[in-house]
Amino acid sequence: MKETLFTRLGRLAVRHQWAIVAVWLVAVAASAPFAPRIAGALKPGGFGSNDMESVRAGELLQQQLHAQFTSVDVFFTSQRFTANDPQFMQEANAAVAPLAKWKAVPQIIPYTLNPRQIANDGHAAYTVVFLNATADDAPKYLPGLRERLVPQPDLKTLVGGGPVFYADIQSVSEADLRRAELVAFPFALLALVLVFRSLVAAGLPAAVGGCSVIVSLALVYALALHTDISVFALNITTLFGLGLGVDYSLFMVNRFREELARGRSVPDAVAVTMNTAGRAMIVSGTAVSIGLLGLLLFNFSVLRSIGLGGVLVVLISILAAGSLLPALLSIIGTHINDLPIRLPWSKKDETRRTRNGMKDAKRLRINLRDLRVSSSSEGFWHALSLRVMRYPWRFLVPVLAFLLLLGAPFLSVRLGAPDASILPKSVPSRAAFDLLQTRFDANETNPIILAVQSTNGSILSPQNLAYLNDLQQRLAQDPRVRRVDSILSLDPRLNLAQYQIIYSQTPIADAFLRTAVQQLAAGNTTLVNIISNYGMIDPRSEALVQDIRASHFPGLRVEVTGGTAGVVDYVNTMYSQFPWAILAVAITTYVVLMLLFQSVVLPLKALAMNTLSILSAYGALVFIFQQGHLSNLLNFTPLGFVEASAPILMFCALFGLSMDYEVFLLSRVREEYQATGDNVHSVALGMERSGGIITSAAAIVVIVSGGFITADMILVKSLGVGMALAVLMDASLVRGLLVPATMRLLGRWNWWWPFGKKDASLHEEDAPQDMAEQKQALLT
Repeated sequence: MKETLFTRLGRLAVRHQWAIVAVWLVAVAASAPFAPRIAGALKPGGFGSNDMESVRAGELLQQQLHAQFTSVDVFFTSQRFTANDPQFMQEANAAVAPLAKWKAVPQIIPYTLNPRQIANDGHAAYTVVFLNATADDAPKYLPGLRERLVPQPDLKTLVGGGPVFYADIQSVSEADLRRAELVAFPFALLALVLVFRSLVAAGLPAAVGGCSVIVSLALVYALALHTDISVFALNITTLFGLGLGVDYSLFMVNRFREELARGRSVPDAVAVTMNTAGRAMIVSGTAVSIGLLGLLLFNFSVLRSIGLGGVLVVLISILAAGSLLPALLSIIGTHINDLPIRLPWSKKDETRRTRNGMKDAKRLRINLRDLRVSSSSEGFWHALSLRVMRYPWRFLVPVLAFLLLLGAPFLSVRLGAPDASILPKSVPSRAAFDLLQTRFDANETNPIILAVQSTNGSILSPQNLAYLNDLQQRLAQDPRVRRVDSILSLDPRLNLAQYQIIYSQTPIADAFLRTAVQQLAAGNTTLVNIISNYGMIDPRSEALVQDIRASHFPGLRVEVTGGTAGVVDYVNTMYSQFPWAILAVAITTYVVLMLLFQSVVLPLKALAMNTLSILSAYGALVFIFQQGHLSNLLNFTPLGFVEASAPILMFCALFGLSMDYEVFLLSRVREEYQATGDNVHSVALGMERSGGIITSAAAIVVIVSGGFITADMILVKSLGVGMALAVLMDASLVRGLLVPATMRLLGRWNWWWPFGKKDASLHEEDAPQDMAEQKQALLT
């Protein structure tokens, strides 16, 4: 056996087996106390970017006007009293009275000062409480706020708003993770038992996967203490840690058993396993890491932190499978098949042969050597691959059409930003969101906000007030606009000339106008609110934001912020960066695979196969979560849009995960091709030796992903559904049918490598072409 870096690593693990196990035991023991603390160190926000105009405009208003945008809404409801009833007003004011003395609250706006904070039916109202905190830090003030609220006998109180939404994201994510683990881990362990039919063999991947998750969570916790890590990284870390940790170990344990069955000693079996499955595992892990590193190209901390956490857990999974597992294999040795599980269907007829596979082999004119190998290694995957390669176009066209059909709904995708509708109805922020949507005029609470600056002098100068009036009049004439609020609309009885006179006074004589101007204008800056006739994420409101940005207003600079502008910027900024991430991931992956397989064509085919798998998941996102199909079965309320980060997260995660199976399959095919130089034989035998284990590995990833389908948070649920479907399609239709069909059609071009010496081994075109010659050779 030729010595390589990987065989030396295997022998090193054999020599130092107990030392390696001891190091991992210490690592797991040290990580165990910190892994459960990870949720408290993660941040729920991270959906903004300084590249977004809405973020810059909000920061400008905060700096110039000291405007407060971080607030919670305290809702009061009563079946007995209306909001205008003195008893309702007295109790509502008494409930929030202690907050006025709290230094974390700079301002309170009771509903009595703004009639628009009263519900349409009059039996509910809300008071706005501003907080001296950023959006990400505000959730930590909620316990103190709730403690200070005074319960009232006739009013029900509910706290909602952005900070509550962020806090609920954190708590729901933790609950979703616990539920997913309870569902996924037992079923994954059961799948391993069914695959290996031995408790010892099944226990190894589960143990290595568990160690990977514990150490990974502790490292992500340490990382979160020094930089902002999104709470969504928790779910991704667990999914990849459990899925990949088990997957990699599954491939290696399977190869180790194969080598023992061939009569190799335990040290040699470990060395060969590392040189084959171990090598493929490292390349596969590199491909998965490349996909996740694509998330670092985005200027959104939620995506960057998920990328960092994901790469970290992949590296730990590779380290565990490449060090701990070989050490355990060398210790267990030939006892790997101990504690067997006898299943009713496990007994096989050793004399059974697949006659159809033999016939297909002959019709494909495979030489004598292939027939002999075929007769000793036939099975379902061997027969299937030969059948597909006999009629490649009959399989390629319908399967390709089916996968494209699955992805077709994505053509009507509508992207949006997350709000409280992604949470279950039981949490406070969702309850407040639904109350606001159903009983209040929601448009009034989500204005389009303009940060307006004069280009010359104070905004209160007569000339600049005239410019501001022109802006207000132009916007008010737009049929999409219900109302424009500014310093020129505070008193409807006044006209422009009167405002110019009043605002030229120092100080302004009218107390109400003076207080309002102090809040709405300073220096050359003022704030303008636009109330749309349509919802915050309605396409017509989004188009209004775009039209305002495209307009020119003489004498003024205008930037747009607010909820609708935030959604527009979130989607546009994210998807202006997405093509660069796709390009970087694709090119890097291509180069890695090209060097691994020493082929120019195979990596291109692998990229195409991955794209088809991901496309099916994209179609499911729209069909299920945007259009609402299967919503009752999956227990969620349809959003009417796809959360914009979901396709990006799915691409970066699935691109590497799908490549995982491509690498393991083609590595086995390449082993055979290097030995025989025969393309068809190599594909058939590679499929037979890896098809079953790839299906088993994919089944475990589907089970782990399926655990997240039970999540209450729609974003996590959609990732679970999409990843489970994509992996299912990838391991069945793509690897089982499309790969052998395309490998057959490409023939020797699969292995075209113009950068070195040609392989001197026998090639497919050198095989005997005469069927009678083959029969005669077989008889001889």
